[in-house]
Amino acid sequence: MIECKDLWLTYPGAAQPSVCGVSLALEPGEFVTLLGPSGCGKTSTLRSVAGLETPSAGSIRIGESVVFDGTRGHQTPTHARDISMVFQSYAIWPHMTVQQNVAFPLEIARLSREQIRSQVSEALRMVGLDALAERSATQLSGGQQQRVAIARALVRRSGVMLLDEPLSNLDAKLREQMRLELRELIKTVGLTALYVTHDQEEALMLSDRIALMSAGRIVEQGTPLELYLHPSTRFGATFLGAAEVFDVVRARGREIDTADGALALNQDTTGVAHVAIRPEAILATQSGDPHGPNRWNGRLISAIFSGRQQQLVVELAGGRRVNVLAPPTTAFRVQEPVTLELPAERLMPLARA
Repeated sequence: MIECKDLWLTYPGAAQPSVCGVSLALEPGEFVTLLGPSGCGKTSTLRSVAGLETPSAGSIRIGESVVFDGTRGHQTPTHARDISMVFQSYAIWPHMTVQQNVAFPLEIARLSREQIRSQVSEALRMVGLDALAERSATQLSGGQQQRVAIARALVRRSGVMLLDEPLSNLDAKLREQMRLELRELIKTVGLTALYVTHDQEEALMLSDRIALMSAGRIVEQGTPLELYLHPSTRFGATFLGAAEVFDVVRARGREIDTADGALALNQDTTGVAHVAIRPEAILATQSGDPHGPNRWNGRLISAIFSGRQQQLVVELAGGRRVNVLAPPTTAFRVQEPVTLELPAERLMPLARA
């Protein structure tokens, strides 16, 4: 449904391109998230697909239509693309009612009054706002305004929905609720969705596939589970969730030496530059056997109870401090010795930075 090939975008007067050779393809009905820090090029990529920016080179296809071709100098205007878009700021017109806001794109398209009434009613029903159709937009909560923006995107009945950090203005509890509703709604309708966020948890919860971006490029992509458990780069391991990363000093067979100790892996270590592990995968005990494979000794610096888990900080013999997430029911004594076990099956070998 969406295909970008070798997409480049340099803004006028900019010394460096914002999008550097991005290639990405979305299958029909797929929910793909562009994830990365501020300034990584994710929104510029989305705006290029929407036609709000004109790329410097490459091509974009939506459905069967080539909407941008840098070689031929072709750019299909935004209104002629089979897309709908939800913005971060909602873009709700305060002088209109809920119904009028949702109907606006259909009026611009010159649909009949009966078509507009039918499609607006259906869109409002889908987002749970049918009872508020006549209410002024200024009387809505933030979550309700976001639902209006989603209904306005749905009412066009396009095959592709583009979403630019649509939940970032909501409070934490409402944002979590809207994540689940948004994914269910998009899947029910059968839309292909390209979503932009810098929120790692949001990307993990919503996506069928994540494209992780840095410095204008897609660094790696895969399912949420693949990227979380098996990242291929140091950036991927540390940006998508917390990770402890150890640089490889020497590799031999399936074993490596790091500055903090030796580790055994479940694979050959040829080409491995770093090894990472998630804090929840590290096993910490204060009465365990300090000897054995992948076991390191340290001292507990702090233990903070946060409800579902304990956040431990353990100082290793060489002075490095390691973060560990432990079960909430295990008793730990600060300043006492601790044994850390790094299971081989949870270690993540990384070949690149």
